[in-house]
Amino acid sequence: MGQPRRILLTGSSGLLGCALWQALEAAGQIVIPLQRHRATPVTHPAPRTPSPLPAASWDVASGRMDLAAAGQLDAVIHLAGETIAQRWTKRAKRRILESRVQGTRLLSDTLAALPKPPATLAVASAIGIYGDGGAAWLDEASPPGRGFLADVTRQWEEAAAPAGARGIRVVHLRLGIVLASQGGALGKMLTPFRCGLGGTLGGGRQYWSWISIMDAVRGFQWVLETEGCRGSINLVAPNPVTNAEFTKVLGGVLRRPTLLRMPAWVVEWLFGQMGREAMLSSARVKPSRLVEAGFVFRQAELEPALREVLAGGGKE
Repeated sequence: MGQPRRILLTGSSGLLGCALWQALEAAGQIVIPLQRHRATPVTHPAPRTPSPLPAASWDVASGRMDLAAAGQLDAVIHLAGETIAQRWTKRAKRRILESRVQGTRLLSDTLAALPKPPATLAVASAIGIYGDGGAAWLDEASPPGRGFLADVTRQWEEAAAPAGARGIRVVHLRLGIVLASQGGALGKMLTPFRCGLGGTLGGGRQYWSWISIMDAVRGFQWVLETEGCRGSINLVAPNPVTNAEFTKVLGGVLRRPTLLRMPAWVVEWLFGQMGREAMLSSARVKPSRLVEAGFVFRQAELEPALREVLAGGGKE
């Protein structure tokens, strides 16, 4: 058995970051969280497990990054970025764009300047790059769409170019809706659905591409282990569903009615542009490159995935 890899992880305190941190350490890897410059260090996701962590920190606003104590890195996983789940005011849109684009560029430039850079940079991206695709199937060969999310995601991926130019293997993992009971989009849905207030959004015909948090974690681990994998990869389950179907299945799993409907104008009134692009737009995405490379999803159908996630079995 080889030496454990040293993996730098940004966004380690987030939903996916915590799950990935635990899974990587369980697999014997050394995880080094890249934290913001602050007095209080990031909390280990499994506090009962002692894990002495070297200091690695950054400040995107000032363009500072300190990797001196992190040692020789084998790989970097970049998850950090301002949440899109907020009303997109001008200020919020600037934060979303800058956190992703400037953060990725700072990380990429810093890694490219190292005397011996890591072999791999895996960057969390988003299927929002495709925009509103209607009922058409979308895969990695599909061009970027229109809209704020598509523009942000395109610039986000381009910001990693310096790392690629240095010879680092760069992979952009385009995530869909990550299913986890403890947070994310599904976590926000659970309370109204459990109260019998769940329903379709708009016409309900828009496609939602999803992935269980367990398969999302496995996808990142697979990318680290698969040296031939580079470029953009759709990290979504192979069976996207419409919003109407998602609503019906979630209601059935929770044994609650889903008779309500929120008209599109109400979604836009409540959530603005975010509601239009993130909740009402359609992305029928397939993970062509993952499937062709032999990656096997453990949770490929929505109903069993929801049942396992809500039963607490959706974590590595």
